[in-house]
Amino acid sequence: MFGGSGVVAQYLLQSGLAETFEIHELEIQREILWLEHYLDESALPEACWQYLIPELGEGGACSLFGQLADEPYDLSLILNGRTAQNEQRLSQLQLFCQAFEARTGMEWFGIYQARKNPEGQPVLVKLAYYGAPSRPEFPLTAEFARMSNNSTVGITGLGRVINDIPEYLARGGDYYTCDPKVQAEACLPLFDHSGRIVGIIDAEAFQKNVFNPAVLALLVAVCLMVPAYLPAADQPCSD
Repeated sequence: MFGGSGVVAQYLLQSGLAETFEIHELEIQREILWLEHYLDESALPEACWQYLIPELGEGGACSLFGQLADEPYDLSLILNGRTAQNEQRLSQLQLFCQAFEARTGMEWFGIYQARKNPEGQPVLVKLAYYGAPSRPEFPLTAEFARMSNNSTVGITGLGRVINDIPEYLARGGDYYTCDPKVQAEACLPLFDHSGRIVGIIDAEAFQKNVFNPAVLALLVAVCLMVPAYLPAADQPCSD
């Protein structure tokens, strides 16, 4: 279902990954089968409605690493309530995070959906994750995209993979830093059946050069499956 004929190739083309990585369709299909088995055989974790977040400084960037805000972020506001459907979707998305950690042992992974926040602003909101606390929303604006891979991918739909962040910064690249231990990051788009951007996934590692074609095949498999598990949204923010 998720890795049907042409679907994988279309994703690789639309996300721009086909231009820079040799990711084999057969490997992606194997990862889809593994994920389907994992989801079928694993108990659903408890939905996480609230989570700790960093204090944000000037310009919306993280302030001191490890300095947390007094109040946790509450997803029920942006998801229009703690409905039974939302509860199930958050649990299912958390299971994807659990699967990625079990498969890779990577230090951080998150799933974001494109929505409008209670103030009416288009953002990427973090629905499920594991790892260190991080910001809950990324503005979907050109201004914020200048320093944020997440916002850039959420606007353009083009994946970004940085296998050596220190080297990337040394070359003058802009990067949103929350955890200085992160050495590599892969941020890939989520598309609905019509090709609209409906969110992103973000993976971070404390080691360099970890995002090889095998790991990217798993990430693409996640990207092909996750949109079917996102909470209902009135209108995609990319419109």
